[in-house]
Amino acid sequence: LVGPSGCGKTTLISVIAGILDQDEGNCMLFGRDIKQFSKEERVSYRGKNIGFVFQSFNLIPTLTAAENVAIPLLINGMKMDAALVEARERLREVSLEGREESLPTQLSGGQQQRVAIARALVHKPKLVVCDEPTSALDGETGRKVMEVLKQLAVGSDRALVIVTHDSRIYDFADRIAHMEDGRIVSVDESH
Repeated sequence: LVGPSGCGKTTLISVIAGILDQDEGNCMLFGRDIKQFSKEERVSYRGKNIGFVFQSFNLIPTLTAAENVAIPLLINGMKMDAALVEARERLREVSLEGREESLPTQLSGGQQQRVAIARALVHKPKLVVCDEPTSALDGETGRKVMEVLKQLAVGSDRALVIVTHDSRIYDFADRIAHMEDGRIVSVDESH
């Protein structure tokens, strides 16, 4: 999902992820209208089915990298020891082995971003929604992260939606939707 700053990309993915309500129309997610969910159903559905990589990372500063990544698993009822094992594996996949016990303030911006990505992937959600997932990463690390994200997306009944200004990652897309003034104005499916 690409377009100029302020055109509505982050708002759109926030609606898709069930974080914001849309003003009009329907938002069907895996065959269900998320606006019809109660607050509790929405939180539960999001916890099981959606991973979100926020542009500001939203890491909990008092938790280690592994503990931050384990949060979705804990929310879904996994025991702490098992959740931390899974969290450490996801951190390895984003090249953060050895940083599992670091607090967010002990990590660079790029490392914090990779922790946020690992957290979004740890519970194997059906949908991963990313807001500028490579913005704080160098080219090589950005490609590695995109490869991990793409592996998730090619599974059956799975989807990945990325908001980006980073043209280096366009080649990872199956399609690119262009937005202007709150509307999708074109979709390029040549990728």
